[in-house]
Amino acid sequence: MKEVKEEILKFNKERDWDKFHSPENLAKSISIEAGELLECFQWDNNYNKQDVVEELADVLNYSILLADKLDVEIEKIILDKLEITRKKYPVNKCMGKSDKYTKL
Repeated sequence: MKEVKEEILKFNKERDWDKFHSPENLAKSISIEAGELLECFQWDNNYNKQDVVEELADVLNYSILLADKLDVEIEKIILDKLEITRKKYPVNKCMGKSDKYTKL
């Protein structure tokens, strides 16, 4: 992950794009790119994998930039959130179910 983050930051520095990357703008960009990812599946399940992969990469790139801007470690926040979610969705209550935790 470290190498990926370094490459993304280098790419942006070379283009002097950091000035555009406020947390608000990055959050907007994540949402926009997530919409483009969803568009790949808009009408049916016959999606183009390359299009999906490219849009997923855009979502991940902006997410990495936002984590950097907020000075948080991606691995840590993911593991912290996973622990919170583990408590909300104990295996014995949610196994094989897609219900929201408030309805388990």
